[in-house]
Amino acid sequence: MSTLIYFFLTLKLPVLLCKLVFPGCPVSWTDYVCRDGDLMISAFLPLYTHQTSQHSKGPEDTIIHPQINANNYQFAIALTFAIKEINRNPLLLPNASLGYCIYTAGPYEKQTSFSFLFWLTGEDKLIPNYTCRREEKYIAAISGTTWEISSLLGIYLGLYNYPQLTFGTFEPNLNDPVKFPSLYQMATNESSLVLGMVSLMVYFRWNWVGLIISEDEKGVHFVSELILELEKNSVCVAFMEMLPVMNVHYIVEPNIIQNRIEASTAKVIICYGDTESSLGILFRIWEHILPWRIWVTTSQWEVFTAMKHLFLDSFHGTLIFSQHHGEISTFKDFVKTVTPSKYPEDIFLARLWEIYFNCPLSHASCKSVENCSYKGSLEWLPWYYFEKAMSDGSYHVYNVVYAVAHTLHKMLLQQIDMSAVKNGERMKFPHWKLNHILKNIQFTNPSGDQVNLHPSEKLNVEYDILNFWNFPQGLGYKVKVGTFSPYFPPGQQLSLSEDKIEWSTGVRETPTSVCHESCVPGFRKSLQEGKAVCCFDCSLCPENEISNGTGKYLEQCVKCPDTQYSNTERTRCLQKVVTFLAYENPLGITLAGIALCLSLLTVLVIGVFVKHQNTPIVKANNRTLSYILLISLTFCFLCSFLFIGQPNTATCILQQITFGVVFTLAVSTVLAKTITVVLAFKITMPGRRMRGFLKSGAPKFIIPICTFIQIIICGIWLGTSPPYVDTDAHSEHGQIIILCNKGSVTAFYCVLVYLWVLSIGSFTVAFLSRNLPDTFNEARYLTFSMLVFCSVWVTFLPVYHSAKGEVMVAVEVFSILASSTGLLSCIFIPKCYIILMRPDKNSLKAMRDRVRWK
Repeated sequence: MSTLIYFFLTLKLPVLLCKLVFPGCPVSWTDYVCRDGDLMISAFLPLYTHQTSQHSKGPEDTIIHPQINANNYQFAIALTFAIKEINRNPLLLPNASLGYCIYTAGPYEKQTSFSFLFWLTGEDKLIPNYTCRREEKYIAAISGTTWEISSLLGIYLGLYNYPQLTFGTFEPNLNDPVKFPSLYQMATNESSLVLGMVSLMVYFRWNWVGLIISEDEKGVHFVSELILELEKNSVCVAFMEMLPVMNVHYIVEPNIIQNRIEASTAKVIICYGDTESSLGILFRIWEHILPWRIWVTTSQWEVFTAMKHLFLDSFHGTLIFSQHHGEISTFKDFVKTVTPSKYPEDIFLARLWEIYFNCPLSHASCKSVENCSYKGSLEWLPWYYFEKAMSDGSYHVYNVVYAVAHTLHKMLLQQIDMSAVKNGERMKFPHWKLNHILKNIQFTNPSGDQVNLHPSEKLNVEYDILNFWNFPQGLGYKVKVGTFSPYFPPGQQLSLSEDKIEWSTGVRETPTSVCHESCVPGFRKSLQEGKAVCCFDCSLCPENEISNGTGKYLEQCVKCPDTQYSNTERTRCLQKVVTFLAYENPLGITLAGIALCLSLLTVLVIGVFVKHQNTPIVKANNRTLSYILLISLTFCFLCSFLFIGQPNTATCILQQITFGVVFTLAVSTVLAKTITVVLAFKITMPGRRMRGFLKSGAPKFIIPICTFIQIIICGIWLGTSPPYVDTDAHSEHGQIIILCNKGSVTAFYCVLVYLWVLSIGSFTVAFLSRNLPDTFNEARYLTFSMLVFCSVWVTFLPVYHSAKGEVMVAVEVFSILASSTGLLSCIFIPKCYIILMRPDKNSLKAMRDRVRWK
């Protein structure tokens, strides 16, 4: 018992000290106001807020003192207004009137506990373990706005199953039926608030935001959900400040937070927390105007409205999420009638008049002096002191009163036939019986909104998005600029009238808040090591890739299809041009012209040889082999036309087969001529066996044998993997090249290797016979021709592999023409020169003289 008495005396000590310091009419936590009724509702309202003053730069010098808050007093007005409406309604609680008692609830447990114990005693003095209250008359308690207040009262009231209804923001922890069996929350779950705020960030493309959050349980829960949702939508947190709950011994140094805000490049700051925490105190003691930022907050955050000297520059353009509710049209009219003359017993109203209308209080009774109590009206107060429209908290208080009234009315209907009523006795409503009906109560309030207290029905809520319009002289007005409804499909939940938003004086365009400006079309973002994903560099898209400028930050550029290519700016894909080594192409027409000229030249050489077939020089060089070689060279030149023009299946097959066969025919003919020369000049002794071999024409069989082997190789090529028409979309920028794919690369190289072996053989034999003594000895010409031939095809391989597209085809055609020209010019041009230009040397007499001279 002694411990309990000491506890009560300790709670009473602050009041005694306050009376010594303020002998006039000090603020006391025992202040209350009651208006009698048949049934009473008790309300614990946070009517006092802590005002701060700071005399030095150190937070330890901050002085905190309580002061009546006009906006919080609106809770009491909403309570009175609802009770008056119900008492005037003949259809709701007939023959019974509601009354109320309003007590203060402080931000600290000590003040709240003191007010609660004072209510529990029921008298002006605290009497331990005793109450003078009429239990049957007090049927419910209202608490708010913070979790600390509601949970503290809930622990005590839950012991007696006393109904407790809270009007603060939704607290998940208060839903515990074991710890708080008789506690009911009017507010709705704020899970959709996170979605709404993130949707706002996405709508304005703000991906670089700051967070200032109260470090209480609700703030931690809110910020954990917020960060997850921000990450899902690629929004980065520039900085995050978690401010601890208020402590009279510790106040956050305001300059530290201000400096962090100033140092950050984030232009958008999400602010969430209790105004009575150190977060609220921090804003109230700021002495300097902050750099302009866009503040995104909730309607519970009233600190902005108390800072008219800062709001014009620092907080102009604030966006506020307010829970959507119907409008009580008569509430503003009721506010006009609230004066101390009408409610003389209301000490809280008297204190408002003392502060805002310079109406002194009587030292003896703490009531307004009569000659000034009628002066003034709450509607005269500036908006930043008192909001005329019903706030979210006041709307919840209004619904709390109606929830209690509907519960009592339902109990009245259930007991209408009881004997107590028949005997004319006053009906009794035990408070513990209200719980069974309260938890399932559903009704429509006068504004037309559906109200229920069941937690499962309070998962989501619609929000109105408000914006402060600024006027001269610090006047402002909240304007509804949008809504957020979680019931609509994603992408349609947020609705904004952007033209109604007033950002700041002189700012007409929507502000941006990004760590790095969006990359222009043609560029992609490159993440910076050690920095957030929203901080990046812009780099040009690789070749054949684009970024189409949709406004999203693309981590990867989009690759163009194979049939398209990117323009120089890398902003769009263009259709590729289909090309091949065409006759219209300058390169194609040039090669075709050269091939035609060389073919005609070869035909002319054939004509010259046919016309002078009986001359010594033609006979001496084996006419048959010369004709075969000239005809094969003609086909070599003509096969170049198979490589020019648009490829098809037939030309692709004929290209390589014709090339391999006719060149094998030409080279094998050169080999036969070389062997013939060697046999003719090396075998000079009569009667030797080799002479008979030469006369039989055996060297001529080399041609069909060598050619047949090449035909077999080509046949195997065609039978396993023949050439086919293919497209090359990557070799040339902006072009799709139609060409012939070799099919089997191994077979193609087998053809080349076989030609290489024949060429080396011909060159070797010709080289060994280059010094044979004879007037018309062509061994030297054969040697030089094969040297040219081999040089061309040795050079062909590296150049062919380094070339791309139509140039690759041109290289092969050029090699065909060059090697064929080498054979033609080295072997036949000297002979044609003698035949046409020096006929005197083309005779037997000249040949004998030359041999005799040698």
